[in-house]
Amino acid sequence: MLPQVQDSATLDFSGVGAIIFAPLLWIPDWQALMIDFAWYGGSTFEVILKWIILLPPVLLLVAAIWVTMISLYTVPFRYGRIEFLTALVTSWWDAGRSVWFYWAGIVRLAVVLVGWIWGILKTFVKLVAAVFKGAFKSPLLVLDWTSRKYFKPGVPWVAFLGLLFWAVIEGIIFTFTLTPTMIEVLAGITGYEPNPAVMAPILFIFLFFLILGSFACLHALADAFRQRKTLMILEMIFVELFVMFFEVIFLYRELIDAVTPWIAQQTGGQLQLGLVATLLLASFGWVGVRGMTWFLFGRYGTPALLAVLSRQTITRDEEAPRPAMAAPPPPDLWRGPITALKEETEWFKKEGREVFALISLPVLQLLAAAMNFITVLILARPMFSLPFNSLEEVRAATPKMFSSKGAPPASSHSNEGGMR
Repeated sequence: MLPQVQDSATLDFSGVGAIIFAPLLWIPDWQALMIDFAWYGGSTFEVILKWIILLPPVLLLVAAIWVTMISLYTVPFRYGRIEFLTALVTSWWDAGRSVWFYWAGIVRLAVVLVGWIWGILKTFVKLVAAVFKGAFKSPLLVLDWTSRKYFKPGVPWVAFLGLLFWAVIEGIIFTFTLTPTMIEVLAGITGYEPNPAVMAPILFIFLFFLILGSFACLHALADAFRQRKTLMILEMIFVELFVMFFEVIFLYRELIDAVTPWIAQQTGGQLQLGLVATLLLASFGWVGVRGMTWFLFGRYGTPALLAVLSRQTITRDEEAPRPAMAAPPPPDLWRGPITALKEETEWFKKEGREVFALISLPVLQLLAAAMNFITVLILARPMFSLPFNSLEEVRAATPKMFSSKGAPPASSHSNEGGMR
């Protein structure tokens, strides 16, 4: 390291020159050894670690040695030698304290950085938890809003959800059985075979609303019988027959056709279902399925479904009117994390200034200690009062050109306060 310095250290001094420059001749070799030790390492991590921990104190030590050795030549010619030597010794004391505060500042900076990382991780975890919490609660909040908007208390939620679930299940079953037939029909009409991946979702949506419409017709027929309106009863029976005919021909007949080979196999081929038998079995199947689902959940879930579609509330004659319930305050899903994030942002700003001070003060301590050696050599007094406790003290300690009659600054040993 520093080959120029090493080359300059090879000058030949002999005789009187060797005696005169004896206090300085050993410094270049020692300086090169110390800087090489602080500069090089066995790995990149070791090099970086030495640059941070050892190199600045070593440079301060080299500067202090040079100034001290050179100062010895000025002692015989100085006025106030006692004060000069006192200032020189005090500068060494300040240099030692500055090195110690430099290392302590590095440790403190590392602790603060770990705290920063931990705070960022906590904030990130809070935000992620809030996102998952909101995603989980959103469907429940939508259902709660729907119940308060459309229904009065006492809505048969189990029946309502059961009706929707059954319509989905039945729609999937009939979609599976009707897809080949619909593809064949559309291919005969249009001249090309449609894609089943496109055909199946469209057919499922159609069947889903068709099944719900079948339950709505049953509900209208039940209301007609309940109100004993003969004309309405006849109209709804007429409509329900058409509904049953449509579903039997296009839906339930496919189920009977699917079990026909099994019937023929079990009877040894003696029983072959004709058109009438197939339609009768499909009709019985429709009545049985609709009857079981209607009495289980359809008669309770269908009014709720119609109320949702018509934006009406469900009223029951046998129920006494209940006082209106005040809507609960909206859940605090996002305000809390956002407020916490704002607080963390303010904390980061405050800590950013603190971290800047933690980075700057240890280095400025070493620079000030080195400057004190130079000013002691020139003016026999230190320039700075060390250690610095804050950046404000560094700004306030900006040196001024003090006259020869001016009083020197307060000695560094009078400042007993450590780094905060």
